[in-house]
Amino acid sequence: MKGSLCHEFETGLAAADVWEVYGSLLVGNLIPKLVPELCSKVEVVEGDGGVGTILRVTFPPGTPGSPYKEKFIKVDHENYIKEALVIEGGVLDHGFQKYLVRIEIIGKGEKTSILRSTIEYEVDHEHANNHPALSTSILATIAGAVTKYIKEQKGLE
Repeated sequence: MKGSLCHEFETGLAAADVWEVYGSLLVGNLIPKLVPELCSKVEVVEGDGGVGTILRVTFPPGTPGSPYKEKFIKVDHENYIKEALVIEGGVLDHGFQKYLVRIEIIGKGEKTSILRSTIEYEVDHEHANNHPALSTSILATIAGAVTKYIKEQKGLE
C-alpha cells in the first residue's frame, strides 16, 4: 500500500527565517532540546547538511520507536524544500518499504509562511492498517516548537 499524509502549519514568520532553521542541520540540534519527549538525540553520521547527509535519530527511553537513519535526498535552498528518506531501522523494521518526509516552506507574503510537512510511504499489506508512524502529529508538534523558538530568537514572542 502506498500513501501520503500532509500537515500545514502557519508560522507567522517569513519563509526565509523558517528555512534558516529547517534548511540546515540546526533543526536536528534543536529538536531534542525543544521536544525531548519526542526525540532524545539527532546525530550526523555523514555529511554537512546537504544532499547525501545521513542522520541517526534516537527516541527517548520508554517511548515507541526504534532508532533509525535518514538520508537527505533533496535540499532545495531556492524553493525551500528538504526531503529525508529513512534508510535503516525505525519504520523499515515494521513493514515499511519507503518512508519519506518532505518539508516545504511556502511564503505567504512578507511576514508569514506555511510549513508543509508531508509523509510519503509504502507499507506491506500486513502492517497497513495499524501503524503509529502513519501520522503527522510529531511533525506538527515539531513545527510548532521550532516556530516558537524562531519567534523567541527574533524577539517576536
